[in-house]
Amino acid sequence: MSEQLLDCRGQACPGPVLRAKEVIDRGNVAKLSILVDNPAAKENVGRFLSRMGYEIGFLEEGGDFKVTGTRDLSTCDCRIMEEFKKEDVENRIAVIVGTDRMGKGDDTLGQKLLKSFIGTLKEMGPELWRLVLLNGGVKLTVEGSECLAELQSLQKAGISILVCGTCLGHFGLLEKKQVGETTNMLDIVTAMQTADKVVSIM
Repeated sequence: MSEQLLDCRGQACPGPVLRAKEVIDRGNVAKLSILVDNPAAKENVGRFLSRMGYEIGFLEEGGDFKVTGTRDLSTCDCRIMEEFKKEDVENRIAVIVGTDRMGKGDDTLGQKLLKSFIGTLKEMGPELWRLVLLNGGVKLTVEGSECLAELQSLQKAGISILVCGTCLGHFGLLEKKQVGETTNMLDIVTAMQTADKVVSIM
């Protein structure tokens, strides 16, 4: 059985995921363990390995995390970023929100405008494909956010919501997220690449 261990402690997102991808792309890796030093990296690496067809295990070691993935090479037929494959939908739009308020001038007004914007996104119809939240935008996903109900409604309607794990960790919100999927920069870049149109609110 091919087995490898990567020490990715101290590496910023998406470093650990990219290193794991590089090893897996070489092929014949039945077991891969990655050492990381923060919860966001742990979630990102685990999610990536799961998407690649691995069974995931976690072990905390003195404040660090060991993420281990195992799979049967004889039966695995996995494809990276399966959910990012293009479907038969034209003009798929990815909306990136990197702030918790819209525009400059008055912060209270900016927060109201962004709430209205999030609540109106459903009017895009089936063309709205993904909503990506990063930097201050991740604050919209936590309890107490005035946009939380609108985001949950979008998610129930089938809109994929990606929430930057590094950003959640920076603001101390990793355990407080109430909606969306914790993700990494590789997923965000792939979503931008796959979309037909990208709309950014920064």
